[in-house]
Amino acid sequence: MRLNRSRSRGRRFGSKGRSSLHTVLFIIIFCALGGLAYLFFHDLEGPSVTMTPESLHVTPEQDIRLLLRDDASGVKSVSVVLRYSGDTQTIFEKSFIEPAAVREVAFNLKDSKLKDGRFDLEIIARDGSFAGLGRGNSTTVKRELVLDTQPPRITVRTSSPSVRRGSMTAFAYTLSEDVVRTGVQLGDYFFPAFQQENGLYYCFVAFPFDMKAETFVPDIIAEDAAGNIGRARLRARPVEPRYRSDKLNISEGFLTQKALDFEEILPGGDLTPLERYVRINSEIRIQNEAKLHELAAKTAPRMLWSGPFLRLPRSALRANYGDSRTYLYRGEVIDQQTHMGIDLASVTHAPIPAANDGRVIFADFLGIFGNLVIVDHGLGLMSLYSHMSEILVKEGDVVTKGQIIARTGTTGLAGGDHLHFGILVNGFQVQPIDWLDKNWINNMITSRLSEAAAR
Repeated sequence: MRLNRSRSRGRRFGSKGRSSLHTVLFIIIFCALGGLAYLFFHDLEGPSVTMTPESLHVTPEQDIRLLLRDDASGVKSVSVVLRYSGDTQTIFEKSFIEPAAVREVAFNLKDSKLKDGRFDLEIIARDGSFAGLGRGNSTTVKRELVLDTQPPRITVRTSSPSVRRGSMTAFAYTLSEDVVRTGVQLGDYFFPAFQQENGLYYCFVAFPFDMKAETFVPDIIAEDAAGNIGRARLRARPVEPRYRSDKLNISEGFLTQKALDFEEILPGGDLTPLERYVRINSEIRIQNEAKLHELAAKTAPRMLWSGPFLRLPRSALRANYGDSRTYLYRGEVIDQQTHMGIDLASVTHAPIPAANDGRVIFADFLGIFGNLVIVDHGLGLMSLYSHMSEILVKEGDVVTKGQIIARTGTTGLAGGDHLHFGILVNGFQVQPIDWLDKNWINNMITSRLSEAAAR
């Protein structure tokens, strides 16, 4: 009987051992299958693909850049295929020995022998996962592009004007296609053009005061979406006018009177009143003029004004545009600058009318100008009013010709109550007297644009 019980216990023990072994094997197989499933199925997405530039139009030499990203398994390979007129051509292939989360590659079409026109671009990127029996997940991006090798054609619609240094004129032209940038290049300076409802591009171009006549060589440039650039020379005859010279004595009384104003413009520093004044008249002046160029970007793409500009009523001309000023202190030269507007004096705190219709783009204190208002009249043309005792408008206000916008004063570097009035073309200060003359406006601006539209 004992023997039988022993054998029975042995049989039960053997059955349990085999059951435990089966369990272990099942766990191993399950884990192995789970591991394989994880390897094959944990990453089911291919790399992301970003192409630059995003433009529809490209040139053969233009680099097309691809940013490939796959944080899970890394980028393994990329290929680029062209499809056009029933033909297929692989123009770029790249495999990476070690997959990385981010890869950047570039290619171009200069060896593709494509002709101008539409074609399809297919980008195939693969990651380093085990999906697809080890081939990895793939992403396919298709883009329809246009190969464009021809620059825009420019047709000038205005005649060749004579332009005085310190003045400006207007040009009009047409283009053979839509562009991303166009205007007049004048040395290092660029004057943007604006397309009008009649299809013409209008461009106001200054002959900067500090430019020599022999370097006044304006060119129209037009850049299309593919980066092709067309150029056309503008014929213009530069004229050198005579400008006056003047000497200004800086007195102790002036320095004392303006001490608080100078502290507001250039605070701090261990400077004498004279040193502060000289730094303001030179260094701060440069900064303020840079601000005028910055504000030029706020212009409207169409003309907001009409007719001649208004002058401050019942005012006397105290200083001219282009006056070359030599500043003296106790008989010694301390600075030299050029006066870039006209000074008009009337009664104290005289009301100042807007010279023409427009929109206020600046109404605040600015360095040498003191209280300053700038009104945009469109196409890069702006009027400037400075040294005011009071500003009666704010940025964004739409004003009409004759509307009172401020009152004269002595803020900034002004020594006496007056209005400093200026005209800007794309940030360049030009001769304001021109814009008070209806004949000049007709000859240099409006008739030229009207004739261009009538062609």
